This record gives sequence, structure tokens and C-alpha cells, in this order.
Amino acid sequence: MLDRIRASLPSLAPAEQRVGQLVLADPRAFANLPVSELADRSHVSKPTVVRFCRSMGYDGLSDFKLKLAGTVSEGVPFIHRSVDVDDKTSDVVVKVIDNTVSAFLKYRNNASTAAIDKAVAVLAATYKTGKRIEFIGAGNSGIVALDAQHKFFRLGVNTVAYSDGHMQVMSASLMGPGDCMVIISNSGRTRDLMDACDIARKNGATTIVITTSGSPLAMAGHIHLAADHPEGYDRYSPMVSRLLHLMIVDILATCVALRIGGNRLQPMLKEMKNNLRNKRYA
Repeated sequence: MLDRIRASLPSLAPAEQRVGQLVLADPRAFANLPVSELADRSHVSKPTVVRFCRSMGYDGLSDFKLKLAGTVSEGVPFIHRSVDVDDKTSDVVVKVIDNTVSAFLKYRNNASTAAIDKAVAVLAATYKTGKRIEFIGAGNSGIVALDAQHKFFRLGVNTVAYSDGHMQVMSASLMGPGDCMVIISNSGRTRDLMDACDIARKNGATTIVITTSGSPLAMAGHIHLAADHPEGYDRYSPMVSRLLHLMIVDILATCVALRIGGNRLQPMLKEMKNNLRNKRYA
């Protein structure tokens, strides 16, 4: 949570930056002080303190302080450790698993349910109107986009996935109001994805971005689902980021399925399963 605030500071208004600096200076005190005291110490108004919390993706001051208290008091029992060239297999197993668990637990504590709710509402509305939901990503994120398309396709959603930059731009050019584009990126700095996002947004489509806080892509989409982790985006083979993106897709797909309702989904999924039986050995 603190890393996310630190990364987002440059994009905030000066008054909100002062609130963020107060959080980083003493998170424990911030979690316990009343709003009047927080405003005095930051030299801002009370509404500015609340506005900062909402800029970070939380419902308000109470929600922000609750998550902050959990972060500074409970902590995370796993830490991110890089794999070294002289590590034994047993060391690699422990480090890779601990890095993943650490990222998942941090996301659980820091995730903005307000942002997720907005994304789910848009995706569900797009489904109900029969408009398109497109998932795009480059490289490793392109594989996540394909996985997302597979999950939403099974829900009866009109959806496709593209990992080719030319296809992404052409597809974005054909989008319009009511359509939704979900852009997945580890770095949040891939030019093709930025171009597709800008074109889709210009054409009236809603853009949801799953990427790191403070990146250009995070600020380009309508809805930002933060996927922050200690793994550098220049790493040759992203591991933690890929799994974190897949988990966020799972959360979105599950929430959208609940919005659609079991009465509509169950018969369709049952028929799909029956039709797939002859694809398996008895």
C-alpha cells in the first residue's frame, strides 16, 4: 500500500501530495488520528484528506485507514527475494512461491474494491447490451489477455483477445460507445497498448487498465485496476506480475458471473459441459 502511494504521488495535486507524504512519514499515526488532526498536519482542508483517499482508489477515509492499519500492524509473512545464480533447487522453489504469496497477500490488503466495482459494473453492462469486450496485451500480458477472453467467452460474453499491435489498433478503431477494452500491461509503458487505449477511448469505448500505479497507461484509462508488485517490468521472464494479472482477471470474471446470475448461466454452462464430454476419454 505504501509503495502504491509513493508511486502515485507525482500524479496528485500538490495538496493531496502533502497528505500522501504525511502517510509515508508515519503510517501508524495516520491510521489512528482524526481527520481534523490529519488536515492540520498536512496543511490542507478536511475534504482534501478524503479526496486523497479516494484518489488512491478507496471508498473514503475510513476504508483507507482500515487498510492502512492492516498493512502496518499485521504486515506480510513473506518477502520478495530475487533468485541468485548459485541458488539450489530448494532455494528457487521457496523464493518463487514466497514471492507469489507475498504479492497475493499485498494485493488482498491493498486492492481497491471501489475500482473493481466500477470495472465489474462496466463489464456487466457491456454484456447486457451485447456490445464487445476486448482484452489486449503485449508479450506475456498477451497470454493473460487470451486467458481473460477464454473465461469471459464461457459466460456468453461477446469477446475477443489480441496480442498483435496492428490488430489492437485496428480493433480499437472499430470500437464505439458501449464497447469496453481491457488493457493488461506489466510496465504500463508499451506504445502499442497506449495507442490502442487512446483510440478506443476517443471512439467512446470504456477503457479498463490492469497495470502498475504511476505508469502512463494507469493514467490513460477510464478505470485503473492497480497491479503493483516488487518485480521489475524489465525482467526477461515476468512471473509474479503474470500471476497477479491472472488473479485480477479471475476476480473480475467471478464478479461478472454473479452479476449475470445463476439462473441464466447454469443452463448454458451445463449444456457446454455436456457437449464437451465426447472430447474426453471415458
